[in-house]
Amino acid sequence: MSTLQRRARSRDRRVYLGSHPLLFGLLAATRGRGVRRLGGTVLVHGAEAYREALTRLPLDRTAAGTTGGAAREALGGAGGVLFDQEGGGHRADRRGLSEGLGAAGVERLREVWRPLLVRGLAPLGRGGEVEVVALARELAGSVVCALLDCAADPRALAEAAAEAAAASVRDHLPGPPRPGAAAGAARAAERLRGLLGDADPLSAMLAVAAVNTTVAALPRAVAWCADAGLWEQAADAELRPRLAGELLRVTAASPVLPRVAAADGVVGGCPVRGGDRLLLVARHAAQAHRRDPDGRSPVGPAVARLVFGAGPHACPGARLATLQLADTLAALAPYRPVVTTARPARRAALPGWRTLNLRAAPLPGKAEA
Repeated sequence: MSTLQRRARSRDRRVYLGSHPLLFGLLAATRGRGVRRLGGTVLVHGAEAYREALTRLPLDRTAAGTTGGAAREALGGAGGVLFDQEGGGHRADRRGLSEGLGAAGVERLREVWRPLLVRGLAPLGRGGEVEVVALARELAGSVVCALLDCAADPRALAEAAAEAAAASVRDHLPGPPRPGAAAGAARAAERLRGLLGDADPLSAMLAVAAVNTTVAALPRAVAWCADAGLWEQAADAELRPRLAGELLRVTAASPVLPRVAAADGVVGGCPVRGGDRLLLVARHAAQAHRRDPDGRSPVGPAVARLVFGAGPHACPGARLATLQLADTLAALAPYRPVVTTARPARRAALPGWRTLNLRAAPLPGKAEA
């Protein structure tokens, strides 16, 4: 591992230490084995066991503390939010998303985010700084508004979606009940529904998922690229898509997928009982803790794409996330920016930065003012 990659990894670790340090300390301490049982919880780190848990083990997708349960909570208890579905209903809703998130739909969305990148990054060319989290929030909100044909202010929508997710997660964290947590989650869900015009639960879920993963993933990937000195790869049109995939792999926006077994089964040779809690560690399954990002020598797609899940419930927004990051890297590459300020988010649903400021690197041979 190079000195620059160590610097990038060290900075990125701060988003975990700033959000859920005890949880991620536990995951780091137990990653020596592919599967490990701790009481009624099964921790899954290995790639094959992770894939097996998502594709072969019956899962209770509405249980409290799972992604499906949290999605319902974030939307005020509404069902039918994709994460909590099975069978025909899930397949039908996935097909409904294919138009907006398929190849043609994502190309249309590029016309939304590309002008925002040009405008948002312009201060770098004038010697100024850019706050990447705010830019990611605007990109995410604008994309969601375009997808849902929603007239809400993109920044307000993004803030509401982030608060709805964060309030739901806080309400399910281990420990004593937090005073007012449930009421806060209900208010956040109501605000989001109001901005969306009382949209159906699936549309609201899409807003929550798209905003929170974008705001978590994009700034972390940009910071890693800057710290590791990967702008040469970002500037290369051939390497850039692979680099984007690699950065999404090592940052793993949803690093842990909480699930509950719906029936007895086996995962990675470990017996699982119905009702057992599963912590599926996406970042370890995708080798984020072992392999640094490199567009010249990427991890195989079967492993890299595990950060988007596996099987019929894999994230339908993988194409959008990869292309949006690639376009962001292309827009930043001419400036070769460096990180000036980075503060981790302590209340967000997903590990990420609260603020991340960049400025352009000085031209070779030109001293900074």
